[in-house]
Amino acid sequence: METGGIIIARIFWRLAPPSIKSALLLCLLPLFGAHADITNTASERALPLLNRIEYSPSLTASGQPTAEALGLAARSGYSRVIFLAFTNHQNALQHEDVIVKALDMEFIHIPVEWEAPSLADFDAFAAAMKVPTQQRTLLHCEVNFRASVFGFLYQVIYEAAPIDEAIAMMHAIWIPNEVWEDFIVQVLRVNGLDYQGM
Repeated sequence: METGGIIIARIFWRLAPPSIKSALLLCLLPLFGAHADITNTASERALPLLNRIEYSPSLTASGQPTAEALGLAARSGYSRVIFLAFTNHQNALQHEDVIVKALDMEFIHIPVEWEAPSLADFDAFAAAMKVPTQQRTLLHCEVNFRASVFGFLYQVIYEAAPIDEAIAMMHAIWIPNEVWEDFIVQVLRVNGLDYQGM
């Protein structure tokens, strides 16, 4: 419930001329900036993400986030969410797209078949990642199996991450099964990288 002070502030903001609004914002900007840094740091520390991997300062992979975690992600500097599973998985968040967009983040859904990941899936993901974003990307699936593989591949192919370091991060979550190992070999080979698999 809004207090009287908040209601008055809202009315003032609606009625104030643009020049007054601009002057007020310029005066308050340093305070908001300092507060945002503190809030972002605290939100980042509190961000509960299943099987979280920080592939880079701009790319985090995880399992399915809750609505609360998405809110914290938005406050922690994430501006894009890429979802690689289907919406009918056991822990799926209903209306995730609506929740993400209401938080002023971009939502991209690339449903990847568990038993048949494809080059087209990875190409769609890579194309989305190549579109610049001012902040960070949260890449997720159900438990961070699909997402960890896609994150690993993107870092190695497009960010020149050392393959041993990137694969060690992925292996901290899981050792890909035969289907996904074959997929990794295929994607790396198509992109000119020699990797024989486990």
